[in-house]
Amino acid sequence: MAEDQIRYDILAQEALRGVMRKVLAEVARTGLPGNHHFFITFMTGAPGVRISSRLRERYPEQMTIVIQFQYWDLKVTDTGFEVGLSFSDVPEKLEIPFSAVRGFYDPSVNFELEFEVKTEAADDETPAPEPVAISKPAEHKPASRKKAADSEAKEAQDEASPAKSADVVSLDAFRKK
Repeated sequence: MAEDQIRYDILAQEALRGVMRKVLAEVARTGLPGNHHFFITFMTGAPGVRISSRLRERYPEQMTIVIQFQYWDLKVTDTGFEVGLSFSDVPEKLEIPFSAVRGFYDPSVNFELEFEVKTEAADDETPAPEPVAISKPAEHKPASRKKAADSEAKEAQDEASPAKSADVVSLDAFRKK
């Protein structure tokens, strides 16, 4: 088997992160259009993630946030984004690099992206890359307008998990062996 010296897997992930970056930048500039809203799952231990110690204790591995009704000060850069959210009526500012994002899901159009994320606790060895997936998961229920942001985040964490019936495209399927 020929060795992939170009690293198409990394290039594809960066291109898909660019989709998320562009969408969030547009939302930061003009607001959420129509019924669009996002569940964003990120690894709390990934390099560059800045959240309060209270949130890190509550979500030691990963956390899902909802960008829908109760968010403010969304700012997007080339490397990540920051957003204000309320958790149990306590305002928090989160800074999340795009490299820490594990999943991005817009239930209004059933669009989902999944990414490989390296955390600070990961070994120095480079593991075999996980597939980058674009999937159409089973029906997801949109969050209720009356729920607090922390309830939405907990519900989102359950809902944002890829459904077993999802169509997943693996880059490995296209590699010559």
